Amino acid sequence: MARLNPAELEIDLFCKGVKIADSCTLERDARSFSRTRAGLGSGLELVLPSPRKDLWMNAPVFEPFVEATPYTLSKRDGAYEIRDARDSALVYPVRIPPRPRWYEQRTSAGTPMSQVGVLQGTYLGIYFGETCHFWRTSPSKACKFCTTGLNVGTNEAAEKTVRDVVETALAAKEEGGVTFVHFNSGKQTVDALDLAAPYVKALKEEVGVLVGLQAIPSRDLWKYDWLVDLGVDHFSFCYEFHNPKYFAEYLPGKQEEVGQRAFFDAMEHVAKRMGKGRNSGEIIAGIEPIEDTLAAIDYITSVGCFPTVCIFRPLHGASAAHLPSPRYEEMVVVFRRVYEACMRAGIPTGLAPNIEVSLIVNPDDAQFLSPDTLGKRWYEFKRSLAKRAAAPLFRRKMTPRPVPVSATDPSAYRPKDNAPPS
Repeated sequence: MARLNPAELEIDLFCKGVKIADSCTLERDARSFSRTRAGLGSGLELVLPSPRKDLWMNAPVFEPFVEATPYTLSKRDGAYEIRDARDSALVYPVRIPPRPRWYEQRTSAGTPMSQVGVLQGTYLGIYFGETCHFWRTSPSKACKFCTTGLNVGTNEAAEKTVRDVVETALAAKEEGGVTFVHFNSGKQTVDALDLAAPYVKALKEEVGVLVGLQAIPSRDLWKYDWLVDLGVDHFSFCYEFHNPKYFAEYLPGKQEEVGQRAFFDAMEHVAKRMGKGRNSGEIIAGIEPIEDTLAAIDYITSVGCFPTVCIFRPLHGASAAHLPSPRYEEMVVVFRRVYEACMRAGIPTGLAPNIEVSLIVNPDDAQFLSPDTLGKRWYEFKRSLAKRAAAPLFRRKMTPRPVPVSATDPSAYRPKDNAPPS
């Protein structure tokens, strides 16, 4: 067998998972296994070293499909490596990120910080609001790949105050240099953007970090302008499936109460307001036909956003747990398209400092999948220039500062009754 490059190995590990050898001492060396939020981070956090860039990932460990994996993680002479049983010559060195000290701390209210937020790669992920409304209906309208309803209130705190979040983010920034806090939320009984606003303002004023937000799209598009002025740096629109039939079948709540078009409208609105490469459309690869996934990637980049593509993981407790893990060969095609679509559309990726998302193959991870052409070299040259040019901007964004916008009263942004809808 040929040796896989870092992105190919990352994809194959997402598709097949990894077994843990008895020589490993993960209870001492690794972050704890953390089944929070939608559940995609329930595996092992590890880093695939590369001279060009290190690749962070969360490798499946517990799901039934992992039993057939050829990959085994072992520890030898104090270092970790992954061996491929299909060829004894294929040994890949890996790094295991340690458990941060702040995981053992509590907020001033007594809440364990590890139940407020969790590191997923190098960023801090936080679920806000109540458990997704779709999990509380009878019959359930929950998305069929998701396990949020099993995790919120069990493996993570059901309620996270603004003070809990600020103190946790400060600890993560001070100890590990976290630069990005990403909020996500399921369907709420009120507009999730209203719920998010106080958290965003507090992080900007008291911590100084980049802030991302993923929530059910609001039909009041003017609220996105409000959140931008409060300090949101990135919106992610998680519509999962481009094929309308798959959207309806696997996302019954979103189909009935939201609709696919609402995701497109909100994504296109923020892309126009914030500019190219600032926002993302999130989809799942490995369930709908690959042609639809490729079409989703092309659509997302066409409106100026970058694709966040999750490789489907059949999680314990999810309605879709019986489905097979995707085929490696198809996923390579998908992520090659991610990189090349960003390149064609001139989407700048990987500019912000110290943001490596372990739940996906990041768009700039996928550079290893694309052939070395003049076009690629030119794109990478422009991307490196843009990253250097953007550094002062990010430093300003990550400096605590007063935000002269109300987090509770967005009336200044609300259109007048006779104004046309945004």
